[in-house]
Amino acid sequence: KMLVVVSHPHFDHLSYDSLEMLEGKTEVLLVPPGVRENLPRYAFDSQELETWQTYEQGGLRVTAVPVRHGGGRFRIDNAWNPRAYTGYVFEYHGLSVYFGGDTIFDGPAFRATERRFASLDLAILPICPMQPRSFMRRAHMDPARALDAFAVLGAKRMLPIHFDTFVNSEDRPGECSLELLGEMSSRGISLGRVALLGIGEQK
Repeated sequence: KMLVVVSHPHFDHLSYDSLEMLEGKTEVLLVPPGVRENLPRYAFDSQELETWQTYEQGGLRVTAVPVRHGGGRFRIDNAWNPRAYTGYVFEYHGLSVYFGGDTIFDGPAFRATERRFASLDLAILPICPMQPRSFMRRAHMDPARALDAFAVLGAKRMLPIHFDTFVNSEDRPGECSLELLGEMSSRGISLGRVALLGIGEQK
């Protein structure tokens, strides 16, 4: 059965209806601090992970790692959930994958993760929303900052996420992808290291 993780309670990352559809298919839901008490009752178990706390199951090891975002679900409750966001590192049979959820560029947090997981195989990092940048930079990374995070984490490869799905910014469809490709070109980073996939695409 599946294990499901939630990075923070914003509507585009925590869907009660989606979790209801997963009942019977998963046994455990991992969430950051402050999220569990506001969840509906589901058939599966839910557990909160503090930063650096781990969960292990059947050879899989999941560790909560530090990021910086916002923990409120309705904006007005940000102060009530000051720690309700996290990233995760998944370790399984020698492979290690970083998932940043939503985060700004936080050099100290990424460096702390790199020190604990010095050979990440893959970093799953958000590249959007971008515009208006004066506002979005408070809570999100643009493609340039995502590539900076990729470098600090020291991962072998990167999978960009969090673009062209929900309309919650002034970005045009495809704008973040083009921005990322331009940044990769200027830094000499090949598509062999950054897998830019379309929605639903697999490689």
